[in-house]
Amino acid sequence: MQTIGLNQNLTQTTKLTPAQIQIIRMLEIPSIELNQRINEELQENPALEEGRDEGIEDEKIRGLEENEFDDNYMPEDGYDDGRQRDPLQNEDFNYEQYVSDDETPSYMLRQEYNPASDDQREVPIIGGSSLIEDLKSQIYLTNMTKEQRHVAKWVLGNIDDDGYLRRTTEQLVDDLMFQEQISITDEEMEDIVRQIKAFDPPGIASANLQECLLKQLENKPQTPAVQLAYTVLDRYFEEFSKHHFDKIKQRLDCSDEEFQAAVQEIVRLNQKPANAFTGNVYETQRETIIPDFTIEERDEELYVVLNTGDIPELHVSREYRDMLEEYDKMPKTKETREATSFIRQRVNAAQWFIDAIKQRNETLMKTMTAILKAQYDFFLDGEESSLKPMRLQDIADRTGYDVSTISRVSNSKHVQTRFGIYPLKYFFSDAMTNIEGDEVSTRELKKMLQELVDSEDKQNPLTDEQLVSLMEENGYVIARRTVAKYRDLLGIPVARLRKRM
Repeated sequence: MQTIGLNQNLTQTTKLTPAQIQIIRMLEIPSIELNQRINEELQENPALEEGRDEGIEDEKIRGLEENEFDDNYMPEDGYDDGRQRDPLQNEDFNYEQYVSDDETPSYMLRQEYNPASDDQREVPIIGGSSLIEDLKSQIYLTNMTKEQRHVAKWVLGNIDDDGYLRRTTEQLVDDLMFQEQISITDEEMEDIVRQIKAFDPPGIASANLQECLLKQLENKPQTPAVQLAYTVLDRYFEEFSKHHFDKIKQRLDCSDEEFQAAVQEIVRLNQKPANAFTGNVYETQRETIIPDFTIEERDEELYVVLNTGDIPELHVSREYRDMLEEYDKMPKTKETREATSFIRQRVNAAQWFIDAIKQRNETLMKTMTAILKAQYDFFLDGEESSLKPMRLQDIADRTGYDVSTISRVSNSKHVQTRFGIYPLKYFFSDAMTNIEGDEVSTRELKKMLQELVDSEDKQNPLTDEQLVSLMEENGYVIARRTVAKYRDLLGIPVARLRKRM
């Protein structure tokens, strides 16, 4: 028999202060959005003003505090600089001096903050202002030499408005010699074009429609409908284009339902891959990448430079501070208390905002500097093989920040290097141990897998089991399901679909 009554439970919960929420939001936004965020705050809070307050140097926020760091912040090894504090637990923030939530302006609390959902949020990284610029940025993610990259950029200039590369290898080689006075073999040109055809969007640089559609199907999850669609386009492209569906179904011995499912997969494909960059939904979601950091070399040393762009100097309005001081001296009537509360809200909100930007810049600099030190070899030579295994926890340990803080910093930030612009998430990867007991990055495994597939006999492609054996011969003991997982991540279809007659 159930009884109804009152019970008391004692639980602990964490409540983020408005100032902490302000810091979190600042950490998450990239530099391109920060200026817009500042303009919004300037419009909403009259106590926040743009420009230098000559009387208060400590409210200067361009970069970091003077005499502490500059934009080329590079602490000593070990990061024993006395500043290893998480921005959400920073002793520089004395939250008690600020007003309570009841005195917090409503506009600072207008959005609910859910830390659990934020930690898992993925931000798509899509950049560039045109198709060709986007493709050029992808060149730096390959293993091409400097000379090959130059040729690859020239080849990209031959892609037409639909996204096709309709010139033959021989024509490209001849034109390259005539226009650039660069001589390469047909095999070298074929290898460069092959790598370009692996770029996004799928189907780019295809020689014809059939190749374009097949490439897109290779990049889709290999469901029965997708596999049948691939077979239809691979073997019966001409018949399909003439709508000889009954003949195709008879030859493939498939049901009406199976064939219809395959047709639905085909009609969803993009016949003009360049359309992904011209006016459709994809275009509206793209954004120009402005790097948050730049890696510069000075006196044979690498330094991090924080991109402050057009971020203005901010200060709390002197007029509002003077008004607050005057009202505090007045007799405490209802009108003066309301006026004092309003002014205090605006002044504290302005100071919160300034402090949040200061803390944002410091946290970004320390995090990026830790990444630079951890991946120093890569920033020197730009070779993917130089990347070391690195987890979010590794950078958290170096900086003294929480893993969630490192995740927020790296989630939507980019860094400009001599070899191109990279998202910070690019430098993080898991590790495994090879036969010799050394830790290697999973990127190294993917690279080895790609090389094995590239060099296989296309008439007798390697199965996943054979790839496992070859990986083991090269010192990497991994399971077949791991090979299948990495193969999917690399966009490599199963052996049956890689077979060429």
